[in-house]
Amino acid sequence: MRWTGPDGFEADDDVARVDVDVVHGFLSTSYWAAGISRDVVERSIAGSLNLGVYAVDGALVGYARMVTDRTTFAWLADVFVLESHRGHGLGKFVVSTLLEHPELKGIRRFMLATADAHELYRTYGFTEEEPGRLMTIRHNPADLYGPQ
Repeated sequence: MRWTGPDGFEADDDVARVDVDVVHGFLSTSYWAAGISRDVVERSIAGSLNLGVYAVDGALVGYARMVTDRTTFAWLADVFVLESHRGHGLGKFVVSTLLEHPELKGIRRFMLATADAHELYRTYGFTEEEPGRLMTIRHNPADLYGPQ
């Protein structure tokens, strides 16, 4: 499914169109997945509902994915816009489009983790969970993927 965005950009959920090299290149230097291997990125894409943002020339310039059962739960992950294409509203475009995706209608709980974009996500209705309810097992990316 395709959506028209600002300034001629387009969003598309066709997994075959995702440029794995671009996604891997960004994620491998991100604070949340530093050093991640291309193989792990490929497997994460295969197991998710993906949304790429594409420039007029077809190049992938933004991305987000939803880890979901498409029924009750969805985790928003790996949201980014390449630095060279920021300032066009593409971050908001990819997040709002993915949250409104037809395959996610009726989802009871959307979740995400962020170190620096709380205000952005609050505009979509995300709130910080009350302490004492959410539990996690957290592994250091460097331990999983090796030192950067």
